[in-house]
Amino acid sequence: MSQIMENPKGGCVLAGINSVLGAIDKVCPIYHSGPGCCMQTTAADQGQSGHKSSCFVSSVSLPSSNMLEKDVVFGGTNKLRTTIQGAIDIIDADAYFVLTGCTAGIIGDDIVSVTNEFTEQGHKVYPIETPGFAGDSNLGYEIVWNTMIDQVIEKDIPKDDKLVNIFGIVPYHDPFWSGALEEIDRILSRLGLKVNTFFTKHQNIEDIRKCSSAALNIIVNPWLFKGPAKKFEEKFGVPSIRIPGLFVGATDTTRFVWAVANALKLDEKLVQSVIQQEEDYVYSYLGQAIGVVSWKRFAIVADANNAVSFTRYLANDYSFTPVLVIISEPIFRNEDKERIIHEIEDLEYAAPPKILFLTDQYEINKAIREEENEITLLVGSSNEREIALEKDIQFILGAFPMNERLVFNRTYAGYRGSLTFTEDIYDNN
Repeated sequence: MSQIMENPKGGCVLAGINSVLGAIDKVCPIYHSGPGCCMQTTAADQGQSGHKSSCFVSSVSLPSSNMLEKDVVFGGTNKLRTTIQGAIDIIDADAYFVLTGCTAGIIGDDIVSVTNEFTEQGHKVYPIETPGFAGDSNLGYEIVWNTMIDQVIEKDIPKDDKLVNIFGIVPYHDPFWSGALEEIDRILSRLGLKVNTFFTKHQNIEDIRKCSSAALNIIVNPWLFKGPAKKFEEKFGVPSIRIPGLFVGATDTTRFVWAVANALKLDEKLVQSVIQQEEDYVYSYLGQAIGVVSWKRFAIVADANNAVSFTRYLANDYSFTPVLVIISEPIFRNEDKERIIHEIEDLEYAAPPKILFLTDQYEINKAIREEENEITLLVGSSNEREIALEKDIQFILGAFPMNERLVFNRTYAGYRGSLTFTEDIYDNN
């Protein structure tokens, strides 16, 4: 590693894999790793996401081979074999996924041959051979879905032209993931669609197995899931559309509804009716608070998905002035950066803000501290609270990591979530 990063926002790829699997009902991760990995990788993502974690198995309750020095020298497959058997005996899961930590990845333990032994006995045990050092939490999300596509999802399932799959909202890495998925589900259900969120409604591995029957994959993210989306379409014939950022408020949520409606050729009268009712619901509340919230010059520090949504809502729907937007997750492809920049700069009522891609907390604080234009509102994570206090800026806790509040199904997304966001602007005024 060429440099040290201060306060990275997320964990290793193993933490990301663990969080995604932990959000699926009755799925059990099994670690083939050193002692401590279960607790540390859970703390890296689930532990900083509004104080909630997997209610099935998480942290120290996760089965682990707890590899020691002798396992590094002689190999740890025998210990892994007994760990898997113990998990099957004790934990009543619908599926088990064996994950490799850095130690197992370095020595090259063959976890596939071990999991195959249990598969041949009729157990649903799947290997994920990606050690923690291979990347970050976001990569973990893609790796889980690549594994599902390769090993779990069934082919030749009869198509359902009303079923859609939602991808791109990463469990725990977005503290509001449950509420965001519930709001998306609510809106699309009003259009007569059936929605696979995979992480709400107690959906489980069986919903994942049958998801190839969907008519459309909807990717709600400006850059994630590119590889899995292509693989999904090639293997199962399910096309996808990309929504280039989470949507907050009537303007962007209506844009989302039309994107889905056009892709599925839904009845226009139904779509118009739903949009009219949803917009009326939002505007009837906002109309009661005209003049309550004063004009703001704002900055955002968040992952790309939320940075896009917060900026566009505050500028387009609420006519605030964007000053600075910092994308705080590692993004490497120029095409992805350009898509994010386009969404943030394509504003109706404001000049574009300064846009930075920074992952180091020291650099993030420095950019906020040295910003020439006045900032009166900062939306960020727990890591930005200190700089907001230093500069006496109104602060809203709206991004990962989130350590000062409990979050269940709260969301800023969609039509109704925007009302919560607006309430928080006033509450923190």
